[in-house]
Amino acid sequence: MNVTLAVKQYISKMIESSGAGMKVLLMDKETTSIVSVVYTQSEILQKEVYLFERIDSQNRDSMKHLKAICFLRPTKENVEHLIQELRRPKYSVYFIYFSNVISKSEIKALAEADEQEVVAEVQEFYGDFIAVNPHLFSLNLQGVARGRSWEASMLSHCTQGLTSVLLALKKCPIIRYQLSSDMSKRLAESVKQIITKEYELFDFRKTEVPPLLLILDRSDDAITPLLNQWTYQAMVHELLGLNNNRIDLSRVPGISKDLREVVLSAENDEFYANNLYLNFGEIGTNIKNLMEDFQKKKPKDQQKLESIADMKAFVDNYPQFKKMSGTVSKHVTVVGELSRLVSDRQLMEVSEVEQELACQNDHSNAQQSVRRLLQNPRLSELDAVRLVMLYALRYERHSSSILPALMEELNRRGVSERHRRMVQCVVEYGGKRVRGSDLITPTDAVAITKQFFKGLKGVENVYTQHQPLLHDTLDQLIKGRLKDSQFPYLGASSLRDRPQDIIVFLIGGATYEEALSVYNLNRITPGVRIVLGGSSIHNTKSFLEEVMSATGHSSDRAQGSGRYSNRR
Repeated sequence: MNVTLAVKQYISKMIESSGAGMKVLLMDKETTSIVSVVYTQSEILQKEVYLFERIDSQNRDSMKHLKAICFLRPTKENVEHLIQELRRPKYSVYFIYFSNVISKSEIKALAEADEQEVVAEVQEFYGDFIAVNPHLFSLNLQGVARGRSWEASMLSHCTQGLTSVLLALKKCPIIRYQLSSDMSKRLAESVKQIITKEYELFDFRKTEVPPLLLILDRSDDAITPLLNQWTYQAMVHELLGLNNNRIDLSRVPGISKDLREVVLSAENDEFYANNLYLNFGEIGTNIKNLMEDFQKKKPKDQQKLESIADMKAFVDNYPQFKKMSGTVSKHVTVVGELSRLVSDRQLMEVSEVEQELACQNDHSNAQQSVRRLLQNPRLSELDAVRLVMLYALRYERHSSSILPALMEELNRRGVSERHRRMVQCVVEYGGKRVRGSDLITPTDAVAITKQFFKGLKGVENVYTQHQPLLHDTLDQLIKGRLKDSQFPYLGASSLRDRPQDIIVFLIGGATYEEALSVYNLNRITPGVRIVLGGSSIHNTKSFLEEVMSATGHSSDRAQGSGRYSNRR
């Protein structure tokens, strides 16, 4: 169950099916992201694809010597663009691939437009999702809910994305969903409807234990996306923002021109692949080792190239050296910037209090810690607000809650009215009234004992004590203890054996901390394979945008994201 590999294979197959010769790849906005996350431009160039174009671009030149490979989502707009394209073809022949199921009527419309008979083939290749990591996918959809209900267009987009993942992985699953969330039930029913309608597509070889699709709602755990992170991938997304594997570093003080935007992809960057899930301290050590290794391999300035053999050796090693040089400068810059932000925003202090709020149940200590930090003038607006949010979620119904005093403190600090309003919105989105699970207080004896022992042993790392709710949910699922009363099966079928292939989908967005939990569960549980997906992958900023749109306080995205830049 590897989503990255599934998408890569689809794209390779498309390019190979068109045969030898120069090609152009025609895509839309979404499929451009889908392709760019799994393949670099240079890798695709090696497959004789010399041009990348958008189907909606008006000023494309006619190039009859090129074959066109079209990879598009089956939307009305794209079909219309294709019809226009086929009426006046710019390329010699067209190989058309849709990322999802397309209707017969639209195929007919395309056939009628193809008067010059330039279409060689039309196929469905189910790559309608962003493969972020081998076990993590995203649909890149922000603002899926209005209140507790689906935004209409988002339900169909999520259904398409999720069914395409199932088709890509060749799974026809039994479905379970979170009972406390009407959105989970709606999505489960919608996916089931497609499986029933397209039963021929889902006719895969039966396995002894059928695969399981578990649909959950982000509002059940609003704490995880509010926490600062300390593993490499999660930290980069939280502090710098990862968008389709790209990081915008243009606002970093003194940044060189070629590092204004960098790509972090585990597929093409060995250092990143090896350090994805390591914590910040370990990354610092590994960067130092990478630098030392680089220094050893660096060609000496005075190196004499006297013989042909010397020159040949230099030329042979140069591409590897250049690649290594790029890797070193990229990671040194990224880690350096993370380090600057940790120090400027005093994130170690902030994170310690966040973890205390998320993991411990000591109100008097918590309120003192939050109050102390709110007095600190170096605390950024975003960090001040997130501490109050975590306090509000944690001690929502505590008899001695000091939330009004903390809100007043935010006001006194000059925190914008929009940010102050977010505190109430987060409680409205993920507070006790909404949750179907025990996010905060462990009620069963096992959980209380676990906490007690954790307290006795002390914590290995105060910054990473927190475990997302998803970890417990999956742990219970694997052990066969996940309650049917909270996570019912859709329809009559149910699973009696321990599940083996599990696809989890989080409506409202997943996080890299949850992806780390899934990675670890995959590692330590033989015979179980888990893939995690979300309508998006959140950091705190994007999660708060999600909350604001779900609670009906949506702002203009661009304005909102500019309003509280992470950098000071």
